[in-house]
Amino acid sequence: MNNNEVDTKGYLYPNCDSSVWLRSCEEEIIQPMQGVQKGEIPPWLNGTLLRNGPGSLKVGDMEFKHLFDSSALLHRFEIANGFATYQCRFLQSKSYKKNHAAQRIVVTEFGTESVPDPCHSIFDRFSAIFKPGEGYSDNAMISVYPFGDEIYTFTESPIIHKIDPITLETQKRLNVSEHVSIVNHTSHPHVMKNGDVYNLGLAITKKGPMYNIIRFPRNENNGNMFESAHRVASVPVRWPLHPGYMHTFGITENYYIVVEQPLSVSVYKLLKTQLSNKPMMGCFKWYKNQDTIFHIVKRSNGKVLQTFHSEAFFYLHIINQYEKDKHIVVDICCYKDPAMLECMYVDSMKTMQNNPEYASMFRGRPMRFVLPLQGEKVTLEASEAKAYTLPGGKIMVTPELLATIGCETPRINYDKYLGRPYQYFYAISSDVDAENPGTLIKVDAVNKNKMTWSEKNCYPSEPIFIPRPNAVDEDDGVVVAALVWGQNRSHEVGLLVLDAKSLKEVARTTFVTPSPVPKCLHGWFLPST
Repeated sequence: MNNNEVDTKGYLYPNCDSSVWLRSCEEEIIQPMQGVQKGEIPPWLNGTLLRNGPGSLKVGDMEFKHLFDSSALLHRFEIANGFATYQCRFLQSKSYKKNHAAQRIVVTEFGTESVPDPCHSIFDRFSAIFKPGEGYSDNAMISVYPFGDEIYTFTESPIIHKIDPITLETQKRLNVSEHVSIVNHTSHPHVMKNGDVYNLGLAITKKGPMYNIIRFPRNENNGNMFESAHRVASVPVRWPLHPGYMHTFGITENYYIVVEQPLSVSVYKLLKTQLSNKPMMGCFKWYKNQDTIFHIVKRSNGKVLQTFHSEAFFYLHIINQYEKDKHIVVDICCYKDPAMLECMYVDSMKTMQNNPEYASMFRGRPMRFVLPLQGEKVTLEASEAKAYTLPGGKIMVTPELLATIGCETPRINYDKYLGRPYQYFYAISSDVDAENPGTLIKVDAVNKNKMTWSEKNCYPSEPIFIPRPNAVDEDDGVVVAALVWGQNRSHEVGLLVLDAKSLKEVARTTFVTPSPVPKCLHGWFLPST
């Protein structure tokens, strides 16, 4: 055993090091740093890979209790002329500033209760109820998306932050609910070819809670996308006092797809926790005996065309969705229940090696649902997915398996194949008991086979596909991912470049950092112009 290895004897999951998520960055890297390169980065690959994710679980002597509470850390890999550099910087949210000014956790997070803040009375918390987004943390540590020429960080709160894509400086704090009537939105809006952005948010209306699709137009009102934002569709909430938890949604040429899972947020508990300063995680309720519902909404008029039902499943990410031969195909990373949210409590991650149920709680699979728009059965050629009608007219659907491996943070050739028939997606493994839990995966969703890339003790982030200039084939390009390493290699981060066809390594650049680098979540690639 060398100096970089840890004795894993007696571990239930000896190949999985959960500490890659639990690290705390102690020193920002403001100026781009050089690394050690292996292989050759293609000369046509020039641009900026931005990443977002958990950055620090510590504030003074206190520690956050859930991974989603960790202070947002932005990462930047600049790729130019065959070389890459690295930077990282904390998002300067209001919550981050308050916590670090006090040197303790004074803002309640998703899974962490703050200590009492003498400057924040119960009357302040009561008034915040009427200001969507202001009653909870604005720690936007999930994703990064472009709105026109501007880049924003996202979480489920309507508070987003504009960042400088070169310096990673936090430039502006914006409350989307001040521009359009929503109280929250998903972490994964859709960016269209023309620059328009669509997102799904929860709105409180005279008719009750509604899931609203919001359009942020790129080329209206002098390009002010937030001032021009407006509702284009609405879906009634199944249980008015228990709206469903939404992390993403689907869009095709003619339809929006809202997948309403039976993981709900209790409105009563939400108000109670806001007044009593308790974490939002306690507001969730899983209705395991209730269906997951697919709402198909026409883009032409914003009305629900049809609904389909399936047995209950939990999901965070839709892989892709498209129309084919009078069917809608929806590919989703599915779990049997939301236990994986419990798995991301810090204590759960620290003690996972003693928990024989941990791997099964995190077990997910990529599934394909086929929704017939005409008739009651799936007639799509070569599909194993099924649909059948129950007495009373409810249409049930059962999915087909796309791959026998856990897949998460899926990405496709987004610019060309969002909402269109596609063949390939890329993901990271979600199987903590795998031989290499850090595996990168390419799934052929047509032929139901896969390729993988892995390296012992190495943990890649979400893989992002970048097409080769003038590419014809769907997978002609590269896949880029950030890398971290487990065990004693906490002060290293890397950029990996794979050939997207073969998933063979083309190049990597490794950086030695002054402090630990945690694993990140989601990001965006901005090509050089």
